[in-house]
Amino acid sequence: MRLKRSSQGLVGVDITSATVKLLELERHAGGLRIDSYAVRPLSEGAVVERRIRDKSEVVDTLRRAVEHAQLRSRRAVVAVPNSAAITRVLSLPASLSDEEIEARIQMESDKHIPFPLNEVAFDFQRLAHHGRYPDQQEILLVACRLQDIETLTSTMEAVGLEAVAVDVEGFALERVCRTLRDSEEEGDSTALVDIGANLCAFHVLKGGRIVYSRDNLCGGRQLTDAISKRYGMSFDEAGRAKKRGGLPDDYRQQVLLPFIDTLIQHIGRSLQLYYTSAGQQQVRRLVLGGGSSALPGFAERLRAQSGLEAKLANPFHHMRVHSRLDVGALAADAPAMLTACGLAMRAMA
Repeated sequence: MRLKRSSQGLVGVDITSATVKLLELERHAGGLRIDSYAVRPLSEGAVVERRIRDKSEVVDTLRRAVEHAQLRSRRAVVAVPNSAAITRVLSLPASLSDEEIEARIQMESDKHIPFPLNEVAFDFQRLAHHGRYPDQQEILLVACRLQDIETLTSTMEAVGLEAVAVDVEGFALERVCRTLRDSEEEGDSTALVDIGANLCAFHVLKGGRIVYSRDNLCGGRQLTDAISKRYGMSFDEAGRAKKRGGLPDDYRQQVLLPFIDTLIQHIGRSLQLYYTSAGQQQVRRLVLGGGSSALPGFAERLRAQSGLEAKLANPFHHMRVHSRLDVGALAADAPAMLTACGLAMRAMA
């Protein structure tokens, strides 16, 4: 499914194991404007490892998000998880047209795609001429199971959205992270730490591209579970207390800081593994995203223990905001909106 640039707004739809997030962007006054957004919680088990397991629950939640957001556009971009996508960089003659490249991929599909061709959707993008052979070009091939695409597109259709493109989560993150880069010294890299409900994803980016990734089984649900067990609350009650505050005086020392220290240990271990396996560039800064990245004291404690610059991700810092939106609420949700933002930026990059 290909997507051309457009002046019309696009809605990035990010479906995770804990929430559904919508973000609508539109070109405005030479830049981008956030026209609407929404975040709605999902029941546990509705989405597992970013794959929809309970479609009716996801559709109901997505419908509530769409109604709350009051979208102007119905053109949506969704993403398959990185684990569901097959990516290959091919070297092909530079003289080939797009039609010839597509025919070549189909003819040689058994070399690149471990599924029957009639069960997959694929797309490709020209990257650059080959570094050593000027008559060759590098082609990025991306493929995934048709079943995964059909599940996402039919979910969009059920709430009146048109899935004009299906992206890959990692590509959406790369797209938005290019807007987060500060001055980058030669040989330096940035690590994105994306803390979700169940996973703490660690990505190293160089020149706006992800060059290393690792997932850690640690996320916001573990903190909610710890609150539930210590204070005798239900899981839902603990989740609400975590957001609103008002927990007992010992919460910070007995629950919050141990959880933060566990996160920092995972991040430190991921850094060590990166340097051991692929780390030719020094990581100088950490960008923190995801729903649990704004925990009180987390960034400060991470800076102190790692010796690295650490800051919350804000993909909206260069964007205008529609006057009807709550700027404070949007700023609070910003670190968790990276993927949704990257999806909505697809036609505008």
